[in-house]
Amino acid sequence: MGMFGYTIYNMLFYTAGVYTSGVNLSILQCSTPVFVFLGGRIFFRTPLSAIRISGLLLTIVGGLLVATKGDLSSLLGMQFNFGDLCITIAAAFYAGYTLALRNRPAVSALGFFSAMAFVALLTSLPVLALEVWAGAAIWPTPKGAIVLLYVALFPSLIAQLLYMRGVELIGPSRAGLFYNLLPVIGALLSVALLGEPFRLYHAIALGLVLAGIYLSERLGAR
Repeated sequence: MGMFGYTIYNMLFYTAGVYTSGVNLSILQCSTPVFVFLGGRIFFRTPLSAIRISGLLLTIVGGLLVATKGDLSSLLGMQFNFGDLCITIAAAFYAGYTLALRNRPAVSALGFFSAMAFVALLTSLPVLALEVWAGAAIWPTPKGAIVLLYVALFPSLIAQLLYMRGVELIGPSRAGLFYNLLPVIGALLSVALLGEPFRLYHAIALGLVLAGIYLSERLGAR
C-alpha cells in the first residue's frame, strides 16, 4: 500500500504533469471513484444501486465541468497521450489503495500510516537515485522548501489520516465518491487565494457534486 498508494501514485501523477495539461489531469482524476466502485463490486461484492450510480455520475459531471471550464464539448477534442496514460494508471493504483484500507490491520491510524510512509520512503529512493543520475533532479529553493513543508504536513499527513478514518467509517466505495470534490475545491481556492473570477460553472459544478454525494449517501442508503 505504501509503494502503490504513495510512491508509484505520486511518481505517475507528477510524471503525467510533464506530458499532459492540467485540464487533462483534472478530467482523468475523476476516474478514481469509478475504479473504486468497480473494484468494490468485483472484490467485495459491494451493491451498486441505480441511485448510487446516478450519484457517482453527477459528481463526475461536476468535476468535468470545472476541468473543462464549463465547456463539456471540449471533451470531444481531447487527445490521449503518455501523460494521460500515467494519470489513469495512477488513479487505478489509488483506487486499489482505497479498497485495501477496508482490511487494514487493527492498529492505530498513525502507526499504520507511519509504516506505509516508511515503505514509501524506501521504495522512492531508487527512483530518486535514477533521477539524480540522469541529471533531472531539481533541488528546492527556500520558497520550494516551504511548499514541500506544506505538502508534507497537510496533503501527505493530515489529509491521509482523515481519509483513512473516513474509509474506516463509511467504506471505500462511499469514501471514493468524495474524491470528485477535489477539482471543485481547487477551483474555489483559486478564486479565494489567486483572485481568479468566480464563474457560473463553478457554482453549477459544486451543486452537482454535492447533489451526487447527497443522492448516493442519503437516498442510496435508504
